[in-house]
Amino acid sequence: MKVHILDDWFDTLKTLPSFARLDGHDVTVWTDHTDDVDLLAERLQPAEALVLFRERTAITAPLLERLPGLKLISQRSVYPHVDVPACTANGVLLCSNMHADAPSVAAAELTFALILASARQIPQQMASLQAGRWQLAPGQTLRGRRLGLYGYGRIAKQVAAYAEAFGMNVVWWASDKGRARAAEEGAPLAASRHAFFADSDFVSVHVRLKPDTRGIITRDDLLAMKPTASFVNTSRSGLVEKGALEAAVAAGRPGRLALDVFDREPMAAPVDPLVLHPAVISTPHIGYVTEDELDLQFADIYDQINAYAAGAPINMINPEVRG
Repeated sequence: MKVHILDDWFDTLKTLPSFARLDGHDVTVWTDHTDDVDLLAERLQPAEALVLFRERTAITAPLLERLPGLKLISQRSVYPHVDVPACTANGVLLCSNMHADAPSVAAAELTFALILASARQIPQQMASLQAGRWQLAPGQTLRGRRLGLYGYGRIAKQVAAYAEAFGMNVVWWASDKGRARAAEEGAPLAASRHAFFADSDFVSVHVRLKPDTRGIITRDDLLAMKPTASFVNTSRSGLVEKGALEAAVAAGRPGRLALDVFDREPMAAPVDPLVLHPAVISTPHIGYVTEDELDLQFADIYDQINAYAAGAPINMINPEVRG
């Protein structure tokens, strides 16, 4: 099949063992990013199978209507960026391995790295030393401090395991269904939503971005946090109400933010003011970007292409396309 891969910004995928699974296919890798539908339609005219690099490019009806040769979109995990009805209308099968039992260890590790970095102000201490100054104000020890985890899912549970190994006290908040699952499993829940934010030394959000979760973390939630607390987001920026982060840093409640996700990605000049704020530790959406995680994810994606080519597609999201 003629396979096109989008948004491999650092041309990483060819270097991973899983890429060998595409042997025998005609593969084109695009290493830049564009949202221009005209340019995408021109580039992807030959494509029979399209590989998506997470949610970096939206697949819309206007694009799909201009790709008559496209038969398959292969990706992994959730697909809010893909217009599934438009795929079906245009005869394009979407296959996505939902990896129900496998958390992203890479994302959980980065989350805890940001918690540590925020507690000890590692980037700020480094910048001070490089500028010829010695220590800044003292940081925080994690042992005995409270970590509030918002969202009772796989990644959050992995973060909880790391936190407990460091002697932190973990408390949970989530949707009604999530809190019910947590209660059934004996996980400690906060007394209320307000108490969850007000009493935590660190809050980390781990929720999928869907229409009903957009803006679920509000300005009032953040302003209820302590000036000594940190808010961490390695999930999606859209989970936080517009303007809430800016209000938080202006008020100093919480006193620190650690962010891996932003409203505009990829980010180029002008840089988001939050990135430049001294109370913010920021990374460029690298939660899942490790060699190990990418090799695991794309092995699944390539297996879906091979299964389709063999006439036995797997992980079909819109199987009605097959008739």
